[in-house]
Amino acid sequence: MMLKSHRNFHSVNGKRQILVVDDEAVNRELLGLMLSEDYDILYAEDGRQALELIRANAATLSLVLLDILMPELNGLELLTLLKQDPELAHLPVIVLTSEKSAEVRSLRLGASDFITKPYDLPEVIQARVRRTIELSEDTYIIQTTEHDELTGLYNKEYFYRYAEQFDRYHAAMAMDAVTLDINHFHLFNELYGRSFADEMLKTIADALRRALEGTGGIACRREADTFLLYAPHREEYDTMLAAILTALGEGGHRPRLRLGVYPCADKGIDIELRFDRAKLAGDTVRNNYARSIAYYDDSLHEKELYSEKLIAGMDQALRERQFQVYYQPKYDIRGERPVLRSAEALVRWNHPLFGRISPGRFIPLFEENGLIQKLDLYVWQEAARQVRRWREEYGTVIPVSVNVSRIDMHNPELLSIFRELMRSNQLSPGDYLLEITESAYAEDSERIIRTVEDLRALGFQVEMDDFGSGYSSLNMLSSLPIDALKLGIKFLQDLPSDPKSVRMLELMLDIARYLSVPVIAEGVEREDQLALLKRLGCDMIQGYYFSRPVPPEEFARFIEKEVSSC
Repeated sequence: MMLKSHRNFHSVNGKRQILVVDDEAVNRELLGLMLSEDYDILYAEDGRQALELIRANAATLSLVLLDILMPELNGLELLTLLKQDPELAHLPVIVLTSEKSAEVRSLRLGASDFITKPYDLPEVIQARVRRTIELSEDTYIIQTTEHDELTGLYNKEYFYRYAEQFDRYHAAMAMDAVTLDINHFHLFNELYGRSFADEMLKTIADALRRALEGTGGIACRREADTFLLYAPHREEYDTMLAAILTALGEGGHRPRLRLGVYPCADKGIDIELRFDRAKLAGDTVRNNYARSIAYYDDSLHEKELYSEKLIAGMDQALRERQFQVYYQPKYDIRGERPVLRSAEALVRWNHPLFGRISPGRFIPLFEENGLIQKLDLYVWQEAARQVRRWREEYGTVIPVSVNVSRIDMHNPELLSIFRELMRSNQLSPGDYLLEITESAYAEDSERIIRTVEDLRALGFQVEMDDFGSGYSSLNMLSSLPIDALKLGIKFLQDLPSDPKSVRMLELMLDIARYLSVPVIAEGVEREDQLALLKRLGCDMIQGYYFSRPVPPEEFARFIEKEVSSC
């Protein structure tokens, strides 16, 4: 059964439409008799008339039967015009000829098939017509499914398939896997609209096609703002990047692009992994305004292997309690002397092979891979048990704050987990504080806010961590359910010597007062910073001025000192 093209190829009577072009009336009538039962037939006496009919019926024509020898515009001339026109090039053409020499030439010009004169076998002609239309429509459907609708580049699935096929026939050719990303692409959608962003993507796609022309390389659009290139190895990509940027034009509307290159990609590994490596390289210059191109090399490979070992070893680390929870005190500085009010739980990893691993190395890795939920649950359990132990030993409760990642906030069991932690350790929600970063509030804010409201309804206090990092607008901030603001460590590093930083701190404290919530400043290291924060009305501080994060047995001395002073 003949496939239906997605184009509107049917005529008004529901049949596929064919144009017969021949200057001899008897030939037109003969073909019409053979085909009219199954097809809607249009007729043209010469090439010029045929071209007019083709243009007028381009949306519904399924095939052209084209005589070679005609006055005005002969068949080969018309065929050349059709194949040069992007709107008409897809239209299949069967050449009608009695000259053997014209057959090869017409096929080279783009004809799909030929039928020899005289027309003595109707069933053969009908079969050739039917098969040519089927092949044309099937080819068109495949082409439209294998290409990205917006840019015309391959989509990801076909791109990977063609790259693998290319490798089979060019096994010895060194190939580069390249990713191209647009920094902060979503902002262009928000600031300038969808149409502007779409035109940007099409411009980049056209520039990539030109850059790869004649090289044998191929390109695809993998995601909204990510393009992939698989091309013969070249020594530099600065020229290509410059050409793309030139195509995008000058001015503030031009995006910043970054290229990740895996040169001479290892063909022994999966094709997708090759592009993962290229993207890993590109991401190293995501926020680097001095560089826009990065290459995957041995150092990145070692880093990747290191990350994989950390990921693979996480479950064992949890079982063997390689992770240790440290505590950093938070002091209330509003009175005459600082008073210990609470602590923050911070995780450390004592790896049997790699030694002490920085949280800045493994926490972002686990967040990226979704493993952070396992680690967070471990920390929450350890912290809850520690609050209970301190209460049992010292007769006082030192509330501990734990981090709740944006991934945790999407866990439907989150409320149940915290209820069970309180029940099993005989704690009240007031004994346990939750820290959520400002950036988490900004992502899927409605859902995050609902979850925070549910947690507060249970009695938990929620602190916004890293306040001042610039993710939330003041308008959004006024409606957020929070119980305290924590100023990020980077925000305080220039205090008190920088007047602008001092003024910014004053504004932050004014915002907190407007919201009627206390402020906790973390990263306080010096006495002059403490004095300034106290003078400006900060409520609590945390940092090396009082103590680095310490194990629970070492933290106990802060509790003992506080208890003895009461």
